[in-house]
Amino acid sequence: MSLKEHYIKNIIPIMKEKFGYKNILAMPKIKKVVINVGINPGMKDKMNIIENTLIRITGQKPVKTLAKKSISNFKIRQGMVIGMMITLRKKRMYDFVDKLINVVLPRLRDFHGLSEKSIDKNGNLNIGFREHIVFPEINPDEIESLHGLEISIVISAKDKKEGIEFLKLCGFLFKKHV
Repeated sequence: MSLKEHYIKNIIPIMKEKFGYKNILAMPKIKKVVINVGINPGMKDKMNIIENTLIRITGQKPVKTLAKKSISNFKIRQGMVIGMMITLRKKRMYDFVDKLINVVLPRLRDFHGLSEKSIDKNGNLNIGFREHIVFPEINPDEIESLHGLEISIVISAKDKKEGIEFLKLCGFLFKKHV
């Protein structure tokens, strides 16, 4: 069962009962997923590798983010490429989150669940990966260099408590409090 079917059949009735929603449109849902990679000035020669990696992972071409102003201490000039990002919506978004829950997170070394601190006050989930090789589309033998990436799952929840409950029902694992 896909994540969208699971949302419609299982999550909606549970959230209605728990939080007392009268209208389905008031319920939290995933709005978008943003994948972001920062690029150091020393990584200019690896920009194509990072772009190809993001295309493989998401099936979509990334947008290059440019520096808004110059910062001399970091050797950044206005207009330089300092990162790449992809915004996923609709079917690709649900497919990506489904793959993230069922394939990518279990492949992480020493994974015991996500921290509830990674959820902001609006219920959005932010996950950082140090290595991009946890994704199944990446062949570890073909990698020239490792880079990290950040995934933000934007949710239409009212608060953190509602967001945590929604993400747990979606299938995300969180660490137990000790």
